[in-house]
Amino acid sequence: MSEAKKGDRVKVHYTGKLTDGSVFDSSENREPLEFELGAGMMIAGFDKAVTGMKVGDTKTANIPAAEAYGQRNDEMVVEVPKAQLPADLNPAVGQQLAMQQPNGQSIPVVVTKVETETIEIDANHPLAGKDLVFDIELVEIS
Repeated sequence: MSEAKKGDRVKVHYTGKLTDGSVFDSSENREPLEFELGAGMMIAGFDKAVTGMKVGDTKTANIPAAEAYGQRNDEMVVEVPKAQLPADLNPAVGQQLAMQQPNGQSIPVVVTKVETETIEIDANHPLAGKDLVFDIELVEIS
């Protein structure tokens, strides 16, 4: 039986947890996740964990933040004048927004503070700075 290697298309079932055991994502009751190993579609630590697995194998992978979504970057938390926001927007803490970058690309941000004249937004990935734990089952290699 062959082992999963870079360039293979694989299908996995997974449950992603924080180190405190709280689940943030799972393929349970869904189709397995399909991706190409080593193509940059997944966080580095997940690719590394699946590499070498055989169909039917299960494992728990502890993935440090550096191999997941990286460390939090304080420079990605910025204050924006409310005057620059659409007039019909009523921002609230925890609200997700899309911010247009100069190159036209849209990035998701979260409102972290609302003041009278400004709002604070955070463009860090919600899992940045966190070590992750994945329970993984390899279901197919193609």
